[in-house]
Amino acid sequence: MRADIVKKLVWCVLFLPLVVLAAGGGVVLDKAPDVQGDKAALQNGARVFVNYCLNCHGLSFVRYNRLTEIGLTEQQIKDNLMFTAEKIGEPMRVAARAAEQKQWFGVTPPDLSLVARARASADGSGADWLYTYLRNFHVDEKRPTGWNNVLFENVGMPHVLWELQGLQRLDRDVHKLSLASPGQLSPAEYDKQIADLVGFLVWAGEPAAGFRKQLGVGVLIFLLILLGVSYALKKEYWKDVTKN
Repeated sequence: MRADIVKKLVWCVLFLPLVVLAAGGGVVLDKAPDVQGDKAALQNGARVFVNYCLNCHGLSFVRYNRLTEIGLTEQQIKDNLMFTAEKIGEPMRVAARAAEQKQWFGVTPPDLSLVARARASADGSGADWLYTYLRNFHVDEKRPTGWNNVLFENVGMPHVLWELQGLQRLDRDVHKLSLASPGQLSPAEYDKQIADLVGFLVWAGEPAAGFRKQLGVGVLIFLLILLGVSYALKKEYWKDVTKN
């Protein structure tokens, strides 16, 4: 009996993150712009993440020196992005301790190293889910944080980017958001910031993805050339055999 209970608990622990990520309420996802080939966009996404997200969410699977792969120099990283570490080779961890965060928020904010890949594994939405989620916060006085989200109902996370986006309110009769008070950025500018941030999170989930794809293309080209050479050799060899 105890073995069955333990087994169920193990399955719950394994799949609970996917259940949480899957909370979407049937909202149609917006298509996230693909910025993986745009180093300037990825650099801006890194800046937004460090300034607004790294206070609570870490990227413990990504070391600061990997940011050189998106075009930053080590000196630029040290001067502008390294607020929670002393050495360039350290992971992008939060400064606050997990126990302190749990005391403040009731739960430890998750590490975001693999958030885009986890979402993609759950239902294939990946970047689209993150892009929609970060643009659908709205004021909700009934929530402890004062915020809610159309895509993730009753989310515990506050809207840390509200100064950029402004204050949105939800008309529950038509289930539509409206901008009640503008922020520092226009809606188009805010969407661009979120696209860059999401693009950076996608990159962080697999920094070697670009090299892997380039390598795959190179291998396919090599195999095609090898196929042509092999076919030419085969024709040359069988030419003499068929004559005899």
